[in-house]
Amino acid sequence: MDRRHPESDSFALRKEIETLTVKQRFGIHRFSGSDRDICFLTSEVVLKTIENVIKEVLLSLSRGEAPQLRMHNRLQWANNRFHDSTIPQKAEDCSFITIKSNSSASVTRFALILKMLSVIYKLVQSNTYATKRDIFYCNKGLFGTQRTVDKIIDDICCMLLIPRLNLHVLATSKGLIAGDLCYTEVDGTRVNCASNSMAVLVPSSVQGIKYISSSAQYLLIVEKDATFQRLLDDNFLGESAHCIIITGKGFPDLNTRLMVRKLWEFLQIPVFALVDADPYGIEIMCIYKYGSVSMSFEGHRLTVPSIMWLGLLPSDLERLIIPKAALIPLTKTDYNKLASMQKRPYIMSQPLWQREIDIIRNSKMKAEIQSLTALAPDYLTRVYLPNKLHFGGWI
Repeated sequence: MDRRHPESDSFALRKEIETLTVKQRFGIHRFSGSDRDICFLTSEVVLKTIENVIKEVLLSLSRGEAPQLRMHNRLQWANNRFHDSTIPQKAEDCSFITIKSNSSASVTRFALILKMLSVIYKLVQSNTYATKRDIFYCNKGLFGTQRTVDKIIDDICCMLLIPRLNLHVLATSKGLIAGDLCYTEVDGTRVNCASNSMAVLVPSSVQGIKYISSSAQYLLIVEKDATFQRLLDDNFLGESAHCIIITGKGFPDLNTRLMVRKLWEFLQIPVFALVDADPYGIEIMCIYKYGSVSMSFEGHRLTVPSIMWLGLLPSDLERLIIPKAALIPLTKTDYNKLASMQKRPYIMSQPLWQREIDIIRNSKMKAEIQSLTALAPDYLTRVYLPNKLHFGGWI
């Protein structure tokens, strides 16, 4: 039976998973507590989905045909639709890719996906978890690099239409969080993000945290670790006690994105982004707000569409009269990144963002948040952020 046909077992099961309502799909296992219920697919559903993929591979071999794997093309923005700057939705006419076992261009990818499916199957069956790093080191000779493992796992999530946590694969967190926030981790540990002199590492199992407690009035996403640490050193939290700050240390890992999403859903507070006034700062903010193209299939549970761009706005550079010596000329790579971003569907729906991007391109200059120190060493924490938060000025 051709697995691309609707009557194919695996195709039908994945289609059913895709079209189920959230309550139907995730209403089986729950972690209860003062937090909202956290729900997961049952292990039986996950195992059955994997079994049907393998079944189709075996059926193809029994017919003397070369097995194939099929999934949404997760590397094209055209496969996503953005309506009124909301959460990305998969386009009805989205394109697919086929990974063939008889093609020199894809046979290695095909084999690695099957190997990873066997690893995941054992994890789910035994109800154990492993980090992506663990999986890589256990099969280092096979996978070659950690990046290969990451890409194959994303392929499988996209192919099965199942979130990574349900596959019992975890990622080591790199993000940090601090401020007016307490929560209980899966193992029962109570974490107080305001009690330590240093920030707290974002938990590796964000979905399982419960008993969230906070009186924060807003959540501030900080692009870089250096700026995050500067806020701590300048006692920004002490003077603005009712807030939470979080950083993914550059491009955010999955756990940091999940944490931002979870806090936004649970606390129902505004979320602001503080990033560099350059193409990559904007890119990082877009990952939190709209998702990344490589994980667009999970955008509905990773993104926060209400994120507001607090700073550093390109228009702020002229308004604040930042010295030109503190600015950085754009590179060819920067120009290419700006051109690529302006073609994305979500940027097209954001005229104010387009205006800021135009300012960068027309001025031929970019700036890091640290450029504010040219005005005063503590200008960011004593003047810029308090004024922005009090009087507005975000987009």
